[in-house]
Amino acid sequence: MIKPLRGMKDLTFEDSRRFVHIVTTAINIAKRYGYSYIETPILEETALFRRSVGESSDIVGKEMYRFEDKGGNDVCMRPEGTAGIVRAFVSAKLDRQPVKQKFYYYGPMFRYERPQKGRLREFHQFGCESFGEASVYEDFTIITMIGQIFDELGIGFDLLINSLGCPECMPPYKQNLVGFLTDISPELCEDCNRRIGTNPIRVLDCKNEKCQSLLESSPKLISNLCEECDTDFLKLTALLDKAGISYTVDTNLVRGLDYYNKTAFEFVSNEIGSQSAIAGGGRYDKLVEYLDGKPTPAVGFAIGIERIMELVQMPEVDREGYYMGALVPEAVELLFALAAKKRQETKVTVEYNSKGFKSHMKGVDKANARFALLIGEDELKNGTVWVKDLETKEERTVPFDEV
Repeated sequence: MIKPLRGMKDLTFEDSRRFVHIVTTAINIAKRYGYSYIETPILEETALFRRSVGESSDIVGKEMYRFEDKGGNDVCMRPEGTAGIVRAFVSAKLDRQPVKQKFYYYGPMFRYERPQKGRLREFHQFGCESFGEASVYEDFTIITMIGQIFDELGIGFDLLINSLGCPECMPPYKQNLVGFLTDISPELCEDCNRRIGTNPIRVLDCKNEKCQSLLESSPKLISNLCEECDTDFLKLTALLDKAGISYTVDTNLVRGLDYYNKTAFEFVSNEIGSQSAIAGGGRYDKLVEYLDGKPTPAVGFAIGIERIMELVQMPEVDREGYYMGALVPEAVELLFALAAKKRQETKVTVEYNSKGFKSHMKGVDKANARFALLIGEDELKNGTVWVKDLETKEERTVPFDEV
């Protein structure tokens, strides 16, 4: 028997119902905030992610499904969604239009990493990207939207926030950080030592417990922000306070991608083990420009769907539609005309085999249908149909043409 590859998982039965519920809920809320749907290819040029996500990131350095196609092109399966959305934004020349653009997306992403609870090699994200709005009010609005999505899904969360500064305040901070990291480099892990020379900010994202304890006394970017970044961050915290949204300032929160600046945030849950992030994002004002577009401020987020699957409170499903069955073989084909008519307005399940009454009623329950519609020998002779409403328990026999 051929099984799914390691780190890949089928979505069936209750999982598929839960998946659709999550995506539908998120889409409905995103639309209320003015977002429209965008779809980008799963396969992209590797250069897109090397330039955007960053050479020093684990995603590019270790985790991408990368290969050379038959045309000799260096391509990879997308490991995240934002870079592809920005590429599409620039390709369509939307960066040259004065109108602000807002997009939502969902779909599979791919990273070759060790599979664990809530983290697969093929996983799904729902995300939103907002282009053209530089105001910190947009950062606050996006955080509010994520909170609303989780509230409607019945998921509890904690919010972590930080500021990653801008090209003005980042260089002097990096210099201070490199000095600190160099002094403690003999005690840091191999990955951290490599990152000191490539992108020292990535060291703060290390998951090694020993490294994290050493970094507790590291210089904090939030204490070295320029006036504009400091003002924006104070405004964001004030907005969150006023809205009654609890948060923690995590000075080591840098996210795993190189394109973020200013606001960075994560939504975390202690109900899914050590890998606690369930959503994250932030501002990336330079990414459109990095990908050859016109300078455009932008902010966005992504929710890991598999990360929240077990946390979602599913609503009870009401009985819906019709179950149609025949008690005698001669009546089976009569069901199709009725089904065709009713399928214009509701869900219909048709049982092709004639069965006894009790068997059909079990079928009604399995289909979770509200109405049972059966044709037996008497109904066939009289041109009628037996109908039962499973909610009100009302039963009646009606002429075939009046169903």
